[in-house]
Amino acid sequence: MMAKAARTAAAWRTYREVTKPGSPKLMARVRAVPRMVGAVLRGDYAGMGKGKLGLLGLGVVYLVSPIDVIPDFLMVIGVADDFGVFLWMIGTLLGESGRYVQHERAVIQARPEET
Repeated sequence: MMAKAARTAAAWRTYREVTKPGSPKLMARVRAVPRMVGAVLRGDYAGMGKGKLGLLGLGVVYLVSPIDVIPDFLMVIGVADDFGVFLWMIGTLLGESGRYVQHERAVIQARPEET
């Protein structure tokens, strides 16, 4: 029951962040993910560490791997752990990519105008 409440709370926080006035919208965040990953790997964006990026990569491996901490044949419980990892990944990516979009906007605004 607690896990369901935690997932619901995480989904709600993500929804609130994406719909906050002045915040980057959902598709802007989604399109920014590849740019953000590249910037983190190049060291051009310090807002997200390589460690967190590595955890997200491990999350992808966990989701596609046939080996599970809680086997999927245990129906609801087995699928719930995968869903929890998926929600964490989506929430983290949307939150981080929103901050990255704001970072990009700040960098563009800080550049001197070319004449």
